[in-house]
Amino acid sequence: MASAVAPWAPGLWRACNTLMAAFFGLAAVVQVNDPDAELWVVVYMIPAVLALLVGFNPLVTVFSRELSGLVIVTAWMALCHSSSKNPGGGRMHLAIAVVITLFPLLSWVYIYMNKEMRSSWPTHCKTVI
Repeated sequence: MASAVAPWAPGLWRACNTLMAAFFGLAAVVQVNDPDAELWVVVYMIPAVLALLVGFNPLVTVFSRELSGLVIVTAWMALCHSSSKNPGGGRMHLAIAVVITLFPLLSWVYIYMNKEMRSSWPTHCKTVI
């Protein structure tokens, strides 16, 4: 059974996205005094832009597909940053690095080999590899 959406819900959703975009944008701005500001400005600006775009057009669905890629990029960059303090890292650091390295590669192979999943891909994805 589908629930009815209140007429004010889309406006509230846009307002929430706009406020979150402002929050992430401000979080990026205050990083200027941080010793590793370059990393954190990017980390905060990406969700700021995405939230703003979704606020303008809530039907944008490309971000649900790209979110996992964004999470992987953010996790890897944070891992690289933390390794600058301890090159090689400890066991936990290396275990996380192995998982982050293997997960996207194995996922890509699985999805590529699964014909049922490939059938639902957009045209631009089917003409690549």
